[in-house]
Amino acid sequence: MVVLSFIVFAGALATSMAVILLAVGPQWRRIVQLAMGRVETPALPFAPLRELAVAERRIAVRRWASQSAPAPAWVRAAA
Repeated sequence: MVVLSFIVFAGALATSMAVILLAVGPQWRRIVQLAMGRVETPALPFAPLRELAVAERRIAVRRWASQSAPAPAWVRAAA
């Protein structure tokens, strides 16, 4: 029973270590550089958020422009 338990837990350990190595392996240079304090700078600024803000502003202006203007108070009073 002890041998079977050892085989099961050794297999689980080997599987988990393999998964961790496969996940971390391709990025190990970046991880080491970041751990040493070298911060990487992005090649391009993150533009999608800026484009989203411009698009939302454009949509808001279109909605505002499509609304009809309220009637002046003196027109409502005369009616």
